[in-house]
Amino acid sequence: MCRSEARDGGYVTAETTMVIPVLVLLTAALIWGLMAAAAQVRCVDAARAGARAAARSETPDTVRWVTREAAPSGARVSVVRTGDLIRVRVTVPAPRFPMTLRAAAVALAEDAVGGGGGP
Repeated sequence: MCRSEARDGGYVTAETTMVIPVLVLLTAALIWGLMAAAAQVRCVDAARAGARAAARSETPDTVRWVTREAAPSGARVSVVRTGDLIRVRVTVPAPRFPMTLRAAAVALAEDAVGGGGGP
């Protein structure tokens, strides 16, 4: 074995010990990003489900229950009706994630839609 090869062996160990924590942090950041994206999708789905329930003239308690069932845990739900439009907002506050996740959906109330003479 050549003398220069024996001296270079320590560099590989030092480089590896520097790279492993960076790779672990990168992996953790990617996992956190996936969790945040999945929670955002759940917020959007929950807002849509709540808006559909509200449009069907469900009671406000039922709308909130439907929305909370679809939303991530700890989500806040608000249902506001303005004229014929019903707006459902879902917010997951910052303690769960370092940022606040929000989603909203709007639906036209079915009782506002004209009868339109069916057969």
